[in-house]
Amino acid sequence: MGLRDFISKQFVDVIEWEEEPGELAEKLDFADNEIQNGAQLTVRETQAAVVIDEGVLADMYGPGLHTLDTSNMPILTNLRNWDKAFKSPFKTDVYFFSQKEQVNLKWGTAQPVTIRDPELGPIRLRAFGTYSFRIKDIAPFYAALVGTLDRVTVSSIEPQLRAAIMTALATGLGSGGVPFIDLAASQQKLSDALKEAVGPAFEQYGLEVPTFFVESVSLPEAVQKHLDKKSSMRVLGDLDQYAKFQAAEAIEKAAEQEGGMAGLGAGAGAGMAIGQTMAGALAQQPAAAPAAPATPAADPFEQIEKLHKLHEMGAISKEEFEAKKADLLSQV
Repeated sequence: MGLRDFISKQFVDVIEWEEEPGELAEKLDFADNEIQNGAQLTVRETQAAVVIDEGVLADMYGPGLHTLDTSNMPILTNLRNWDKAFKSPFKTDVYFFSQKEQVNLKWGTAQPVTIRDPELGPIRLRAFGTYSFRIKDIAPFYAALVGTLDRVTVSSIEPQLRAAIMTALATGLGSGGVPFIDLAASQQKLSDALKEAVGPAFEQYGLEVPTFFVESVSLPEAVQKHLDKKSSMRVLGDLDQYAKFQAAEAIEKAAEQEGGMAGLGAGAGAGMAIGQTMAGALAQQPAAAPAAPATPAADPFEQIEKLHKLHEMGAISKEEFEAKKADLLSQV
């Protein structure tokens, strides 16, 4: 070491840290880790500075201007057994930590999380959202995530934090007791529940979670399709009306397509087939109440009149009309 380097080293008397965006902790670099006794330590708002002696976290400093000497370094002085009037430089590490809130971080389920829904039973959910965190306790953060590293950033610990979120997510979703169908209307409650579930996982690293938001909760596509069908059947209710609705839609679509009403027979037949199939399925189920009295049979002459109108519209052929008419007349 040259004389210039030695003299320069002995006059390190101002210590401060200008953090970059996304930085959480950094060890300052001094020649031979020697700091001049009486040096001035400047700690800005949302920062903290820590003196590390041989891997042991010693004195800690909050925002303000501090003088590094035996009068305000009690722990380090006790560790080193220095005389209070020591004048020589001391060898140690100085770490700075950023305690400002790190915002707008993304979380999401890489794979669906299986939970037991109170209405749907076991289902798999995907969820996405944002969160923020900040360093609350320096000691556990240093021990768990810094150690011998010279620099720690948000991006370097995000994978570990997301893993902690995923571990807590299943517990939070499963213990919420809110059916999936009601989650959209209870997203604030769900966000609060998941924030509470994630909190202990972050506390082990000395972190706290000021905000945790759920932006989207969804089912796998196949499950969502079945749920949509079930909802549609609840809305439709009356199967007879559903069959008539299908037949009416078939007539409208056939009239719009090439060939006009020629495709009506097939469309109406499809609608009636759906109605018959669904009605047959219901007929196989045990009756929940005494059957209602049978409705009187339709007047054959009225049916012939309706068939005649369908024939005039082109919905059925002349042969079909004549055959059905003969069948109805035979019942008179």
